[in-house]
Amino acid sequence: MKIAMLIARILLGLVFFVFGLNPFLNFIPAKLPPGLAGEFLTILMQSHYVLFVGAIQVAGGALLLANRYVPLALTLLGPVMVNILLYHLLLSHAGAALAIIVAIFWGMLAFRHRQYFSGLFVQRTS
Repeated sequence: MKIAMLIARILLGLVFFVFGLNPFLNFIPAKLPPGLAGEFLTILMQSHYVLFVGAIQVAGGALLLANRYVPLALTLLGPVMVNILLYHLLLSHAGAALAIIVAIFWGMLAFRHRQYFSGLFVQRTS
């Protein structure tokens, strides 16, 4: 199980680190999909919102690759992961398989580090 978690952490870190660098360096050329998916991406790029999301991805991916502050990395990448899944499931099905695999890796790591998130599930604080 330790080896599976190591592989999941490294692969998840690599995916987010590499794809997070792309908005800054543009080394993965992409053709915009037609319809709403393309309009959505156009708005994200023209508003420079992708730079903020890319920075979060690079930070989370780097933390996972360095095996430091893994719960923080999972917390940073969680909302990004939800948005990636929603985009691929609702707007453009291309790439949905990779998004689901990455979500499974995120879930595996979140389950492995669940003790660090237990304070979030307290019903009453006082």
